[in-house]
Parts: sequence; C-alpha cells; structure tokens
Amino acid sequence: MTKDFLMRSLAENGYNVSFGARKHFATYDIVEKIPGFIALISLLIGVWQVYLPKYQYSTEVSLGLIFLSIIALSITLYNSEKDKYKDVGSQLVNLHNRLKNLYYNVQGSNGTDFTSEEAEMEQIMNSYYSLSISKQILMSDWYAHYKFFFQVQHEWINEQKSFTWRDKIPLSFRFAIILVVILLIVCVVWGA
Repeated sequence: MTKDFLMRSLAENGYNVSFGARKHFATYDIVEKIPGFIALISLLIGVWQVYLPKYQYSTEVSLGLIFLSIIALSITLYNSEKDKYKDVGSQLVNLHNRLKNLYYNVQGSNGTDFTSEEAEMEQIMNSYYSLSISKQILMSDWYAHYKFFFQVQHEWINEQKSFTWRDKIPLSFRFAIILVVILLIVCVVWGA
C-alpha cells in the first residue's frame, strides 16, 4: 500500500473507531441520564398538576407523562449493561489514539515500505471489531455525531476526509426536522 493510500485508510478507520467509541459513550450517557431527567420533569409537572387540578389540558399532560414514563422504562432495560458500554468506549478511544499515532508516524516517514504499519492497522481494526457492541440505544447515532464533531479533536482525520456540514448533521436528523416542520404546518392549517 502506498503512503497516501495508507494515510487515507488510517483516517477512515480512525473515523470509524472514534465514532464507534462516541456511540458507545452516547448509549451510556442516554441510559445514565435520561431516565433521571424524565423522572424529575414528571415530578415537577405532577406537582404543578396538583397545584392546578382544573387545568384545561390536564388529561393530555398526564398522557404525555405516561408516554415519557414508558420511554424511561424502555431505556432502563439497558441499565444492567451500561458500564460495559462505557468500558468498551474507553477501549475504543485507546484504539483510536493508536491509529492517530500510526497516522502521524506514516505521515512523517520518508520510507516506501509500510508493511509493518499496515499489519498494525489491521491488528487495531480486528480489536475494534471484536470489542464493539452492535446493539446500541435509539438516538445514540445522533448523539454520537454531536460528540464526534463538536467535542472531539479530529483534525488528523479531516486532513484526509474533508468533512462538510452534510457529514456533521445526520441525514435521519434532517429528515426528522423536515417531518416536524411539516407536521407543525399541518397542525396550524387544521387548527386555523
């Protein structure tokens, strides 16, 4: 493999490993924080409903709280394995750092034979594939995008991949926003 192709491959693999780590951390964060947040919001709204029992939309608010409770309950199904997601995420960050160091070693090298670097990259990627947990919680992809593009230094990957705004905002998120806007327009038109 030539130096340019190896650097490109290291950057692509670095992206995959780093994004995988962020996805594991996102699952951990969602499982760790969202049920408590939902419980706090539900409690505050419940106290408010006791204070104003004749609120016009009290039934709808109660229904919303029930839906939130169901969401929190489904999230807690991951609770028994949440620490595993954090541990795997940390191990993947270590693999990412090894790929980054390998990238800079190749970049600074004047050699033409990169057989040992290729073998090391393959070994790192095999570790990545064996460590990764494929079952991730809903919305972890969006949160992982945020974590990767807005919380992590990834200039070395960007040298090869040249990220644009389209890479930084998940396509499914853009579709969801468009759907919400359409639903709001329909609600406003029907409500008028």
